[in-house]
Amino acid sequence: MSARWATLVDAPTLAALLGDPGLRIVDCRFTLAVAGASDGAGESAWRDAHIPGAVYAHLERDLSGPKGPGLGRHPWPKADAFAATLSRLGIAPDMQVVAYDDSDGAFAARLWWLLRSSGHRHVAVLDGGWAAWRALELPVETAAPQTAASPLAAGAFDETRLLRDADAVQRHLDAGGLLLDARAGARFRGEVEPLDPRAGHVPGARNRPYADNLDAGRFKPANVLAAEFDAVLGGHAPTDVAVMCGSGVTACHHLLAMAHAGRDGARLYAPSWSGWVDDPARQIAVGEA
Repeated sequence: MSARWATLVDAPTLAALLGDPGLRIVDCRFTLAVAGASDGAGESAWRDAHIPGAVYAHLERDLSGPKGPGLGRHPWPKADAFAATLSRLGIAPDMQVVAYDDSDGAFAARLWWLLRSSGHRHVAVLDGGWAAWRALELPVETAAPQTAASPLAAGAFDETRLLRDADAVQRHLDAGGLLLDARAGARFRGEVEPLDPRAGHVPGARNRPYADNLDAGRFKPANVLAAEFDAVLGGHAPTDVAVMCGSGVTACHHLLAMAHAGRDGARLYAPSWSGWVDDPARQIAVGEA
């Protein structure tokens, strides 16, 4: 296929290429229960109706790894396991991948960042997601697509794009790096904590809720996002920035927004807050940064 997208694509543009053998669409719809587990609603919704040809990726089965101390609620998957997931979903290295969800793009952005971190160049998120697709009354299907598995490639993640533990985060901060927390302001300040055992934020972190990347369910224009991120980065180069959230999912929304704004290069603290507070002796901060 001639069209290639690396951050976002809109619904009409995607619809024009349905059926292209070089395109793989991945439905990432998911629902988080209070305890952090899926109630199955996302996969059930995919079975009821999805964009034609879309395969389904489950946040916990396909886009996360086994749980362990300090790894957070949605651990980063093992490289070989993720490579096997891509093979099962029929995603070959040269394919254009488009991910979507039915919330605000955060679950789709998790797949986007996983693919980017594993060296996949042509991957984008459907701007506006399922809601934008349905609003335009574009085609849907109910049958699961017949997708042949792609050859299994050796798995490897670019370790320069990841901070895997709290010690790495502390070294990043000690070296003058910026840690940007994508959680809502009330959680960052420690006023509420619906999911994790302790409330607050990593000492030295700065807050920008990932919802600030959106306007009426769509990503803000690239120039607007660039100006807003420049303000919050306060002179830091994107390569001096790491992003986090509650469990390493919604932080990927920032990575996508920054790349779309021409501010690519930040890293992900994969375990995020749920990994940080796994050690009760680790220091936390409350209030504004």
